[in-house]
Amino acid sequence: MYQSNQDNTVNLSKVNRPRLALTLGDPAGIGSEVILKALADSAIGQNCDVTVVGSKDLLIKVYERLNAANLANPEELKVMDVPLDSEVADNIIIGNGNAASGAASFAYMEYAIASTLSGKFDAIVTGPIAKSAWKLAGYNYPGQTELLAEKSGVNRFGMLFVARSPHTGWTLRTLLATTHIPVCQVADTLTPELLTRKLDLLVECLAADFGLKNGRIAIAGLNPHSGEQGQLGTEEQDWLIPWLEQERQKRPHWQLDGPIPPDTMWVKPGQAWYGNASIQNPADAYLALYHDQGLIPVKLMAFDRAVNTSIGLPFVRTSPDHGTAFDIAGQGIADATSMKAAIELAIELVTTQRTSALT
Repeated sequence: MYQSNQDNTVNLSKVNRPRLALTLGDPAGIGSEVILKALADSAIGQNCDVTVVGSKDLLIKVYERLNAANLANPEELKVMDVPLDSEVADNIIIGNGNAASGAASFAYMEYAIASTLSGKFDAIVTGPIAKSAWKLAGYNYPGQTELLAEKSGVNRFGMLFVARSPHTGWTLRTLLATTHIPVCQVADTLTPELLTRKLDLLVECLAADFGLKNGRIAIAGLNPHSGEQGQLGTEEQDWLIPWLEQERQKRPHWQLDGPIPPDTMWVKPGQAWYGNASIQNPADAYLALYHDQGLIPVKLMAFDRAVNTSIGLPFVRTSPDHGTAFDIAGQGIADATSMKAAIELAIELVTTQRTSALT
């Protein structure tokens, strides 16, 4: 899992522990199970003050159904019990994402966001939701990130995926320039202005959240072989390379590598992740231009360890990098590693931001 910087997280006083809101996500999925498994680890509660945002009766039903020793007892947890319409509550079926489960997960998010913006929490850790269930419930958002940004009133935001290698301790950080859009729209959506906003966010995040004021950022090309000098696509020649040259002049403290051919950009991070002794100087962060270009390698290396964190928000938000897994919901076999990693990263980011604010 993502392992927190222990110097930042141990020995936190009870008063100063980061206050986290954990949303259940889609109640028909594995969110309740992985949260109860994660919170069964006593070390988690030592370093943060956790409130589960959702339906307490659903948590109890999952706890009783699974009847496992590795689950936290909901009766012993702090729960913000979100009221649901009786028709919604009665139609939630484990393993079957539908309009009712979508309405419930949306309500959990709204409560968590409003409570965090009012100062009750320092961070939100979100359980997985099903975008299709949101749509069935009448909520047309590409994902939780976009809802968080809208409710927070920000238009500069991004999806950063973070994972720490269990083999080497090296940290992989991957930002997506575009997120939940069809592949056919990627080339038209990408612009110099968009990439500048994303790169600004990434540099700010590396400084505020990870203490990196300089280093290397690798930036992917769009086309195979980064266009092969215009033979396999012209975006690199037309604007991506000139844009990158301008950014290098603006950011003398950062080495900006690219545009790197997408099929080779992930060789060095793979070597750094698995412990190849010959790897030297991997990048501090990677900027991928579209969803699958960044997330296929991230999930290949760190499927059970990667954490999605939304940058650009007025609070910390993290999430496990997996979905609702309706097919295994209620069976007691869901892996809570990524949920624990999301909680640990939220603790670390809140603590680092507090420290940065004092310096």
